[in-house]
Amino acid sequence: MADYFTNFSVVLPLPDEAAQRYALDLANEARRAQQGDEPSEKLPDSIQEVIEDWQFETDAESADGKWGLWLHSEYGGIDAVCAFIQHLLQKFDPKVRVALEWSNDCSKPRLDAFGGGAAFITATEIKTMNTSAWLRQQAA
Repeated sequence: MADYFTNFSVVLPLPDEAAQRYALDLANEARRAQQGDEPSEKLPDSIQEVIEDWQFETDAESADGKWGLWLHSEYGGIDAVCAFIQHLLQKFDPKVRVALEWSNDCSKPRLDAFGGGAAFITATEIKTMNTSAWLRQQAA
């Protein structure tokens, strides 16, 4: 049996400690909902729509007087992390743009196991691409 992985790691800057606290609280609410608890009224619809995809970790990141979140995963959660980032951009800094890349990997060599993708996230739009789709487009 092979184990499949989707890895990503990104730091999302936030304007202050209050924004960081809000984001961490929201992430905890989402994690509880993903694990079967009744979704809280605090969870925006955009996050509730992708709650089953919530497979990433959210850690506080603070250095040099700057606030942020470290979002990372070995198990995917691309749709959920994009929706989460977009919500935070809408709430705190609509001018920021976030670029996110991920890799697909496997513990054994499989034909469908390797690749990756990227997302470009703004307060109004999420654009994604993956290497498998790109390769199919090139072959067409």
